[in-house]
Amino acid sequence: MPSAGTASRRAVQLAVLLSMLVFFTLQIVGALLPHVPLLITASATGLALDLYLQHRDPGLVAVLGKIRFDVMVRQLLRDMLVLIGLLRLHGDGSLRGYAPVVVGLALFYSAHLTCQVTAILVRRSRTLPFLTRNIDASGLHLTAAPPRLLARQHGRRLLRFTTPATAGLLITAATEETLWAEAGVGVSLALALAGTVYLAGWLRPAKRIANEQQALEWLDRWLAAYKPTVGMYFSGGTSSAYQANMWLSTLAALDGKPVIVLRERFMVQKIDATDVPVICVPKVVHLMALEKSSLKMMLHPANSGKTSQVLRMPSIKHAFTNHGESDKLSSCNPYSKAYDEVWVAGPAARERYQLADIGVDDKDVVEVGRPQLAPIKPCDGPPAGTYVTVLYAPTWEGWDGNPGNTSVMLAGENIVRALLADPGVRLLYKPHPMTGSVDPRAGQADRRIQAMIQEANAGRSGPRPGPEAAAELARRTAELDRLTTSAFRDSADEIERMLLQSTPQKGRAATVEAAMTDWESAYWASLPEWEHQVIATARPALYGCFNQSHLLVSDVSSVVSDYLISEKPYAVANTSGMSEEEFRANFPTVSAATILTPEAEGVAGLLAAVRDPGLDTLAAARAELKDRLLGPSDPPSLVRFNRAALALAAKADERRARMEARTSESEIPAPRAGVATAEDTEAAEAAEAAEAAQHVAEEPVGSVN
Repeated sequence: MPSAGTASRRAVQLAVLLSMLVFFTLQIVGALLPHVPLLITASATGLALDLYLQHRDPGLVAVLGKIRFDVMVRQLLRDMLVLIGLLRLHGDGSLRGYAPVVVGLALFYSAHLTCQVTAILVRRSRTLPFLTRNIDASGLHLTAAPPRLLARQHGRRLLRFTTPATAGLLITAATEETLWAEAGVGVSLALALAGTVYLAGWLRPAKRIANEQQALEWLDRWLAAYKPTVGMYFSGGTSSAYQANMWLSTLAALDGKPVIVLRERFMVQKIDATDVPVICVPKVVHLMALEKSSLKMMLHPANSGKTSQVLRMPSIKHAFTNHGESDKLSSCNPYSKAYDEVWVAGPAARERYQLADIGVDDKDVVEVGRPQLAPIKPCDGPPAGTYVTVLYAPTWEGWDGNPGNTSVMLAGENIVRALLADPGVRLLYKPHPMTGSVDPRAGQADRRIQAMIQEANAGRSGPRPGPEAAAELARRTAELDRLTTSAFRDSADEIERMLLQSTPQKGRAATVEAAMTDWESAYWASLPEWEHQVIATARPALYGCFNQSHLLVSDVSSVVSDYLISEKPYAVANTSGMSEEEFRANFPTVSAATILTPEAEGVAGLLAAVRDPGLDTLAAARAELKDRLLGPSDPPSLVRFNRAALALAAKADERRARMEARTSESEIPAPRAGVATAEDTEAAEAAEAAEAAQHVAEEPVGSVN
């Protein structure tokens, strides 16, 4: 069942496409009758609609390309119909009076096609086998990109360049003066020729960047000079970058020379501010350059189809860190046994792997804590003010259809209703960004919850912060946007972005972190303390909401594990259909939680325990569970994480030493283990092509470079 937004968009698409069909039909009628007002109106309106859609929603008209009615065919048909109308209006049926116009149009479309061929050649010449960030890439001779209209916007370029020609033809239809058509076609031809010549300038040696061989040689030299020791490998879809971003500060704090290795080109700009060098290597055949480097170990925050390609390198040790821990099956995936080590937060995760019996040896499980939880503040006692701030942060519905995954559908409205009924509660509602992406009912429930919160706010009143608070937030927002939003011009391609990001900016990550802290302080200060909030945006971050709250209500997810670092009270909704005893037995992370039924029974008692610590019977259990889930607080998690990284790197050194000793003893050159064979490379590249095609298919219809 499609959502209301999807159905509305489909209706708009259908209406627009039908309108375009109507304009072409009227244009045909106007040309054949002939009828000048109808011909001019239909032609001009159809061109205006096409221009508007190419600018505002190119994905919509791109659908027409699937039925071979793309922008080139549409505009050629539009011009031909106007020309037919002219011949029927003012001619004797022959082309003699309009020969210059016909020849000019033919030359224009030829020039347009030549410009398109040139654009393809320029784009290919500006494609490197890898991309980088925070690395001095001056040796690659990077240059600024040509105008986007010429290089990458075929449809917009055609329509804009042909507008003078179409306008001239229509004026001729109205005035019977052929000069207008000739002048319009001449202007369009001049634009196409000038654009082609200008674009061809990027094929000159002075503007050409390094070719593939030169680039790969440069990469080998950079790896030899930088000597990376520890890397983070990441591959994923457009919405998965958060899985890598949560590890950036930890990676930067490790001893050694860190590097981030990505596989998808779009991911380079989705990685948050960091001082760590970033390399994106899309093809597996080029990825093998890492094996010749000094890289000793890699961290893996997620599994992907491309992970197996880097695991072929036995000279590099691999540790799976995951991007969060919970009692869900995804936290003990059988794929984990492919890594040299599995790094977990605490003893509970170790037990989870052994109980799952998926082939991960206990000796390969290393407890390292969760270093990224450092910003979460510990519990500082009961609420000191008028209101108890409750954070309701449910997870999404997941892929398996299990009704216990999310509380939004079965319990969300009841939980929110019970919380809103308490006048001393201030609710922060932060739904998972993927809520409703699989089951539309979750999205519908989410919208109803938000409506309930808005209605509750309408019935509340109280003092609001002064205008200086809003001004401070605006100032902090502008500063944070300046630091986090890349100031690329519209025409910048990936090579120009790489050029602008090639200068390492030491300390930038710390600057962004400080700006984010200041922004969050200004954000919370700008809100009335009595007002409920729906937080459906990336800012403020989840951990910032943790620090504002006195109580968490959530589902079985990593949110619960992370919140436990604060030792604040928390509740988990049981929508699994299990009894409370079965629920606690199956999900250890809820053993120190208040369990809420789908009817939200227990909310009143939960709030009373938050207000009066004497009624909080689970405080000791939370402290004990925190150590089981996240490990001890001494030594700090980052120290334990760094020790684990150094120990795994030492294992890589030991293996290399053994291999060198064996090679020298036998005096027979050993084959370099892990190098892809021709068959491996061919299969991997075929898989990459299939994955790229899937990614393109999954991209939003209206996306434009």
